[in-house]
Amino acid sequence: MDHFICVHGHFYQPPRENPWLEAIELQDSAYPFHDWNERITAECYAPNAASRILDSQNRIIDISNNYAHMSFNFGPTLLSWMEQAAPSAYMAIINADRQSQQYFSGHGSAIAQAYNHIIMPLANLRDKYTQVRWGIKDFEARFGRSPEGMWLPETAVDLETLEALAWCGIRFTILAPHQAQRVRKIGTSEWTDVSGARVDPTMPYEIRLPSGRRLALYFYDGPISRAVAFEGLLANGERFANRLLGGFSETRERPQLLHIATDGETYGHHHRFGDMALAYALHHIEANDLARLTNYSEYLEICPPTHEVEIVERTAWSCAHGIERWRSDCGCNSGNQSGWSQSWRGPLRQSLDRLRDTLATPFEEQAGQILADPWAARDAYVQVVLDRSRANVDAFLQTHQSHPLSPSEQTRALQMLEMQRHLLLMYTSCGWFFDEISGIETVQCLQYAGRAMQLAHEALGIQVESRFIRMLQRAKSNVAIFGDGSKVYERLVKPAAVNLPKVAAHYAVSSLFEPYADRTQLYCYDVQRDAYRTMQAGHAKVAIGRLKVTSDITRESAPLTVGVVHLGDHNLRAGVAGDRDQQTYVGLVDEITPLFEQADLAQVILVLDKRFNGATYSLKSLFRDEQREILAFILQSTLDEAETTYRQVYEHHAPLMRMLGDIGVPRPRALQAAAELVLTTDLRREISSDDVDLDRVRSLLREARETDVTLDAAGLGHAMERTLERLVARLRAEPSDQELLERLDGLTGLIRELPFPVDLWTAQNLYWEVLHATYPQTHWRAQQGDASARLWEQRFAALGERLGVRVPQ
Repeated sequence: MDHFICVHGHFYQPPRENPWLEAIELQDSAYPFHDWNERITAECYAPNAASRILDSQNRIIDISNNYAHMSFNFGPTLLSWMEQAAPSAYMAIINADRQSQQYFSGHGSAIAQAYNHIIMPLANLRDKYTQVRWGIKDFEARFGRSPEGMWLPETAVDLETLEALAWCGIRFTILAPHQAQRVRKIGTSEWTDVSGARVDPTMPYEIRLPSGRRLALYFYDGPISRAVAFEGLLANGERFANRLLGGFSETRERPQLLHIATDGETYGHHHRFGDMALAYALHHIEANDLARLTNYSEYLEICPPTHEVEIVERTAWSCAHGIERWRSDCGCNSGNQSGWSQSWRGPLRQSLDRLRDTLATPFEEQAGQILADPWAARDAYVQVVLDRSRANVDAFLQTHQSHPLSPSEQTRALQMLEMQRHLLLMYTSCGWFFDEISGIETVQCLQYAGRAMQLAHEALGIQVESRFIRMLQRAKSNVAIFGDGSKVYERLVKPAAVNLPKVAAHYAVSSLFEPYADRTQLYCYDVQRDAYRTMQAGHAKVAIGRLKVTSDITRESAPLTVGVVHLGDHNLRAGVAGDRDQQTYVGLVDEITPLFEQADLAQVILVLDKRFNGATYSLKSLFRDEQREILAFILQSTLDEAETTYRQVYEHHAPLMRMLGDIGVPRPRALQAAAELVLTTDLRREISSDDVDLDRVRSLLREARETDVTLDAAGLGHAMERTLERLVARLRAEPSDQELLERLDGLTGLIRELPFPVDLWTAQNLYWEVLHATYPQTHWRAQQGDASARLWEQRFAALGERLGVRVPQ
């Protein structure tokens, strides 16, 4: 067969970690999920690892790992998050690459990506090579092999970038069709102009670089890729397959590769059930022998380039103006607000470039005093990013040190290399892609810059933040409350910054609400307490202690003394000071204790203010996740009181609300709010139980309909999903539990009646495991006349029907 098909997905999310905590904090806009990475994993990354193939009755007949049958790349920073936060999906991706090697002549389908998605033509030469080297090393550490291809962020390209790929051993990359300039058959001299996206996308090309190196280039099919991303082609898997097959031409008397490339999030996040359309299309093509599925590496071996190509430099797939979207107001935007300007893009990039260049020479000079080759150490530093264990970091330092390093020199070396890491991260392309400088993506880039400047001050003794902020004044915001980038930085970046005293303050405040061991891990900080005293009287609490706080990233460490007083509700003050000797600490405890025991809280606050030069920390100083947890704890009694009041209002006036509805009179908002709170709360409690009272749920739903209540659909659906998943997981562990099967049958029957969607994906996966592990043996026993097995089989098959899974008879 000379017809080949390859679907490439570029799976990527911008890094969302707080640069000081190395963790993603709560993002309310992702509700009911913790953050957008978690939400998109649930909508896209995990479903593509277990995508459904359905029969004519929309029942699952197979579950397929799409990654094993397509070509794909994942952003290294996204995989780093997934490894810790979504390990099942992460391992499915890694295993898919191993599977694909069996399908595609030993060639894995995963390709690498330039590390943190910067626009490569806008990077300086040194950063280009670091991005490629880090991308390769990250890929090798995860997939256990060297990458053959590399995805260029936004397919942004110039010859210098291609030279970096070829120099580092990459064999091919993928570009948009409009990035080809002219082609000619290898060995001939006559060029054909193919500009304007007229290149034939069904073959690979070879580019001969100025250095003499060569690289293979694939130009994806533009119209079909666009139809997948923007024209609803994924609404029907068979139509998708036919469109792919329609890209072949019988006039070509040679093997043809029909290949497309889109954001991987197209398959499930941007287009719900897009993963299923992809799974069906690939299955349909392969099962009916309509074309041969392949990946880029295998095809390059089967059909090496017969033509060479020249590219249009400094172009990208998502900007009609070359690469201007990432440095000027070119007109490309996400269309959110009319009349907005993106003139801030140029000053932002100039500010970051100035920061990078300002710190380059001091880094080279000062790091050169303790590292044999500072830039070589930076290129290798990804080894530390991948594994921050003490043994690995020690080995790295020993390899790159110019002499045996003291502990303080080790810290400085790590601080300087971390500074360089954040100088790379601040160029992540999403910071320029959207419309407003105060958007979360741009603020994230500014936070990386802020962390880099903090490290520069600590390690190099250089203060550059003031000048950086002044430069941002030229980056004008479209939002009146900000005005320009300097105010965005002051309001959204500086409050997120963390230092060791702030970690100590967080520890002290949170210690009043949750118990800590003598040694505790707070994000990327180790907190060890030498002494700690807590006291409580009624609602009031006091804690005083001596701590040692150490950064796991840079090994920076400081002994600190903390004091905190909580008067109840949100009234809380905390102070942090440099370490006090034991005698001074004991004196502080002795002074505070009798005052607290006498309930002289005003005097306690005065003493803390005096001893800590002003107790400047409060609940606002807490890191976001713990802040929400503690506020929820503090608010619980208030919320309980409010719920009681609302419940009394609702129960007393429910008949009136029904009557008003019957005669078509709008219900007063106060009564409607009471009904919404009470019914949503009762439903959430009921469906979160492992022993759901089905009649009670139906009664509450009937009340909600009769009073025209708007329920929290997302929150309630999420709660029901978790309950169902827990019970099916228990079935997987105890498949013979007939009572559990009966309960699940009732619960899944109820789900069909709910006025809000419930995602059955995880429950279906767990059921599928039981279907393949337990059902065959039980089915055989039922066939032999085992009555208990027959009853189990009937109940299990009925549950499968409710979950939308076909059970073979």
